[in-house]
Amino acid sequence: MGESWVNYAERIGVDLHLELSAPGGRRAALTVALREAVRSGRLAAGTRLPPYRSLAADLGVARNTVADAYAELVAEGWLTARQGSGTRVAERAEPLRAAARVPRKSPTRARGPRHDLRQGTPDASAFPRAAWLASYRRAVQRAPNEVFGPGDPAGRRELREALAEYLARARGVRAKPGRIVICSGFAHALRLLFGPGHGAGSGGAGGAVLRGPLAVEAYGLGFHRELLTAAGVRTVPLPLDEDGARVDLLGRERGVLLTPAHQFPTGGPLHPTRRAAVVDWARARDAVVVEDDYDGEFRYDRKPVGAVQGLDPERVVHIGSVSKSLSPALRLGWMVLPERYVDGVLAAKGEREAWASVLDQLSLADFIVSGAYDRHVRRMRQRYRRRRDRLVEALAEHAPHVRVTGVAAGLHAVLRLPPGTERSTLKAAAWHGVALEGLAAFRHPQAHGADDADPAVRDGLVVGYATPPEHAYGAALDALCAVLPPP
Repeated sequence: MGESWVNYAERIGVDLHLELSAPGGRRAALTVALREAVRSGRLAAGTRLPPYRSLAADLGVARNTVADAYAELVAEGWLTARQGSGTRVAERAEPLRAAARVPRKSPTRARGPRHDLRQGTPDASAFPRAAWLASYRRAVQRAPNEVFGPGDPAGRRELREALAEYLARARGVRAKPGRIVICSGFAHALRLLFGPGHGAGSGGAGGAVLRGPLAVEAYGLGFHRELLTAAGVRTVPLPLDEDGARVDLLGRERGVLLTPAHQFPTGGPLHPTRRAAVVDWARARDAVVVEDDYDGEFRYDRKPVGAVQGLDPERVVHIGSVSKSLSPALRLGWMVLPERYVDGVLAAKGEREAWASVLDQLSLADFIVSGAYDRHVRRMRQRYRRRRDRLVEALAEHAPHVRVTGVAAGLHAVLRLPPGTERSTLKAAAWHGVALEGLAAFRHPQAHGADDADPAVRDGLVVGYATPPEHAYGAALDALCAVLPPP
């Protein structure tokens, strides 16, 4: 065990840093840390602590270690334990000098949600700290001196070579390291491609690398649409059906932005005939396909779907990142570019690397080459599949009238609600401390209205089942089922 453990709100309910460096072994260290957290006021009276089994799993210690620590603090009066209500901070355990040092919060001040079921983030507690630290150490020890100077805007060669091999093996991407440009994530990639940079793409010199109008799926992240609008790019919504985006409706746009491996947020891959059709359209129109491969590694009930880029590397810009597979905190992504766009993107990025840490790039390269990345993805694929199964089972038992879709892959599911109930369900969820997102929030503002012939435009919830820590997931599912509308 390391000398400290950072325990965030997902684990105990408040921001808390427990120092586990006290002498006397792990039980003594945990006892001292919890006692000090209560004494200082970081653990407020009435706060419910995680079950000792869950906390032991999170800390990587024996269950008896946590159980003994809890028992000692209960005996001392710091905690209380009652059948059915769990272990809580004792009401009389007031922090010392609380009035002088920690002003009491207003009782009307809003607190964060108790259960976070929003999409977009993996389980933060599952980040492979030890393996990443080992890769970081090796990367720093082996790094040549030039690493500690200005960085190459294309990204470190070591990472681009590792990505070329991994993406070919895992995603069917056809790329040489010279076609890969490292970025800080998908949004950064869009800024480099469509922003007013200094590069020259096929659309002309001195402006953005790519230009609009750009076709986009009728449902997607509003943040990405806003980013494109701010860059002066007009977006045209493409309707969705059970086979994905209606690429047969593409017209004179200069490009199309798709999530073909797992449509976001409605779920499901782009049908094989449509994958071929969109590439044919791009060839005929001298257009480009921008492929967002945001969670390409996570497949459960079907074989992996390769990247569209493999069909025509000169017509597809493939974009990926580690935000779902590892953590959004790393700020590392990549673009696999047609050859004619490489110089323009590098010019837009600038002469020096100013976005993605060079040391993090080297660490990720080692993480991939050592096999640690594959092992982590396999482990998380199993964990997220179990969570997906628990969600489906809970809904089948408590809300069988709610249909679940988009669950064959990814980190979220769509719950189809009775017509007209989405807004009221979101209000009920907020009232009960459950953070959720409605399907309507992802709809393109120019998409057609609700049409029962199109299942993608009915009321629904987008439920992220990756975010809650393991010990809190069951309670989050119970809270979700409690706010769903009746049949």
